[in-house]
Amino acid sequence: MAHIFFAASIQRHVATPEREIDARTLGEALEAVFAAQPRLRGYILDDQGALRQHLAVFIDGRRVRDRQHLSDAIGEESRVYVVQALSGG
Repeated sequence: MAHIFFAASIQRHVATPEREIDARTLGEALEAVFAAQPRLRGYILDDQGALRQHLAVFIDGRRVRDRQHLSDAIGEESRVYVVQALSGG
């Protein structure tokens, strides 16, 4: 099973422990987490169901490409990291 992690900066708003998930896409993985933590959905996704701009998601060390439909593939041994994106000047 794949493993999903949420950064401490996200858990500050909604406690979301790391967990194993049975999913083939990022969308399926997030839906599994939202089933247990419904409040997290509004923090991770916008009104159209896309990833919010202030977040970065990595699957096996690669940044996800499909931020709107969340169709990036997840393997059985994948590691998914959801973190806040940093910006500044």
